[in-house]
Amino acid sequence: MEKRKRWFAEYYLYFVLYSILGWLYEVFLEVVVYRWGFSNRGVLLGPWCVVYGTGALLLIFCLGPLQRRPVRLGRVNLTPALVFVGVVVLTTVLELIASYIMQAITGGWLWDYTSYAFNFQGRIALNPSIRFGLGGMLFLYLLQPLFRRLSAKMPDRVLFAVSGSLAALMLLDTIYTFFLK
Repeated sequence: MEKRKRWFAEYYLYFVLYSILGWLYEVFLEVVVYRWGFSNRGVLLGPWCVVYGTGALLLIFCLGPLQRRPVRLGRVNLTPALVFVGVVVLTTVLELIASYIMQAITGGWLWDYTSYAFNFQGRIALNPSIRFGLGGMLFLYLLQPLFRRLSAKMPDRVLFAVSGSLAALMLLDTIYTFFLK
């Protein structure tokens, strides 16, 4: 039971970390790259885009086994290319689903790709999908191994306290955003 509790706390921590990193990425694009000025890029009030946390867990669970198993064509390791394609497909489908969920809940979604080539209803497009593919590779091969090593070093008590506190904050944020605001 304790092992399962630790597993859940670790993966919740990953969810929150990637939600925050996704929010930072979105704000960076909006403020620095596009120079549109600051706006909260998440659905919730806090500095997190839960679609990034959800996407990170989706990639870990769906592509982690492939990432660890070399697929070769002769001497050529195809695994990274297959992982990249998997990241692009999974994140694009997730973004499409997220746009429909957001539209159902809030009446719209937070991005518009109508000016991009190869877009579908302004909800998804090739350019962002490729960027998510590259970001997903960085995440799977660099960030997640680092976060896994760091979380493995955390004592149970600390991990549970941090994850529990973050869960309480996100729950309060969700209640405020959807029921009190």
